Amino acid sequence: MIRQFREMDDATKMRISQALKGRSMSDSHKQAISDAMKAYWATIPNRPSENNERNNPKNETSMYESYSN
Repeated sequence: MIRQFREMDDATKMRISQALKGRSMSDSHKQAISDAMKAYWATIPNRPSENNERNNPKNETSMYESYSN
């Protein structure tokens, strides 16, 4: 399953937190994980709000028009 948005349920966050408790890591390993996660999260968009979707309908033709110029 590919993650589509950043947000997740609080229950899911709690399960992940409990599963990771008690693990020990070196400082260099923590830094490597941090760097990788920053790069990963930069590619995942926020979930669009319903208000934004109604005010800004997706216009896919404009994207293609800009490539043809």
